[in-house]
Amino acid sequence: MSTTQLYFDHCASTLPHPDVIRTVAEVMEQVYANPSSIHGAGGQAEQLLRRAREVVARALQVEPEEILFTSGATESNNLAIFGIAKTHQAAGKPVHIIVSEIEHASVYKCVQQLEQEGVEVTYLPVDTNGRVRPEDVEAAIRPHTVLVSIMHVNNEMGAIQPVGEIGQILRRYPKVTFHVDGVQGLGKVPVRLAEWGVDLYSLSGHKIQGPRGAGVLVKRKHIMLQPLMYGGAQEGELRPGTENVPAIVGLAKAVRLAVEGQAERYNKLTRLRQSALEHLSQLKPLVVNSPADPYSAPHIINISFPGMKSEVVVHALEQKGIIVSTQSACSSKLHKPSRVLLAMTHDSKRASSGIRISLDASNTEMEIDRLVKSFKEMTEQLQPLVQR
Repeated sequence: MSTTQLYFDHCASTLPHPDVIRTVAEVMEQVYANPSSIHGAGGQAEQLLRRAREVVARALQVEPEEILFTSGATESNNLAIFGIAKTHQAAGKPVHIIVSEIEHASVYKCVQQLEQEGVEVTYLPVDTNGRVRPEDVEAAIRPHTVLVSIMHVNNEMGAIQPVGEIGQILRRYPKVTFHVDGVQGLGKVPVRLAEWGVDLYSLSGHKIQGPRGAGVLVKRKHIMLQPLMYGGAQEGELRPGTENVPAIVGLAKAVRLAVEGQAERYNKLTRLRQSALEHLSQLKPLVVNSPADPYSAPHIINISFPGMKSEVVVHALEQKGIIVSTQSACSSKLHKPSRVLLAMTHDSKRASSGIRISLDASNTEMEIDRLVKSFKEMTEQLQPLVQR
C-alpha cells in the first residue's frame, strides 16, 4: 500500500500489533510440534495452547474450559448457531430461532439455511438508531425457541445493541440460549459476558490487531453443541483438527491487549469520530446513518451519498488516497443495497450509497482532516453526476 494512502477500513481488517507479529513469528520458528503428540516437543506446544486459553479466559472473565479456538468468527458463529439447532433437531424437537435483520452474513445466512431445513426463524426489525428493541425479543419468544442471536456492535453502521437488557430478559427463559457476535465490540466498548448472561460469544483475531485465521467461541459449560466437523478430540471434540498454535498464541496476546487498552482506545476513538462527524455532517449531499452517542460504537461512521452508487464513492476516494468501504467486507462485492441500511432507514437510495469509515486508535487528527477534505472534494466532483 502506498505511503500516501490513509486506511479507514479497520472493521474489515486491522494491522497486526507489532507484539503479536513477533509472538507469532517466534512460536512458528521455535514450537512446531503437534500439541496432541505425547512427546516432549508436543507437550511444549500443548503448554502454549493451555496458556493461550487461560489468557483469553482471564480477559473475558470466563473459565479456560469455556474457550474454543476456531479459524475465525464465521466458524464460531456457524458452530454456535448450527450447533444449537442440530442439538435440538437431533432430539426430535421443533426449533425456533430469533435474530435481528441486521446480523452479519455469517449469522444471517446460517439461519436462512436452517429455514430451508424446516427451522422457524423470526427476524427482528430495528429502530431508527439501528437497535433491536428488547421488548420485541421477548414478544417473539415461543415455547420452542432455542436460540436468540444478537450482535453486540453492528459492523456497518456501528449501533451498539442492548445485549445487556436482552440478556436480563432471557434469564427468565432458561431454555433459550443467548449468542452474541462480539466481533466489532471487543476492545472498543466494554464487554461483560457474565453480567449479560451470554451463553455463546464469537470473536475474530484480525479485527483486534491479531492474526487472520484465528478466532474464539466462548461456550458456557452448560451449553450443549453438536459439532460441524468430526475427527480428533481437539477443542472438546467440537473443533477437530491440529490447532494453529502460533496463530492462537498471537490471538491470545491480541485479546489481552484489546481488553487492557479498551478504555484509553474508546476515549481516543470517540474524539476522532466526533471530529470527523462534526465536519462530514455539514457536507449537504451526505447523510449520516450511524446513530448518535450513546448508541454508537466509537470507531464506525456510516454515511450515504444518496443518488450515487457506494462503489463509485469508494473508488473516487481511493484516487485521493483514502481507503474506506461499503458494506461488510464479506458482502461488499455483491453490488446490492445494504440489507442493514435498508432495515434501518427503509430508504433504497441511502442503502445503495452507504459508505463505512472505520477508525483505529492509530489514526490521528491530521488524518481526519485529510479524510474530511477528501470527502469535500469528492462530493463536489460527483454531485453533478447524482442520479435524481
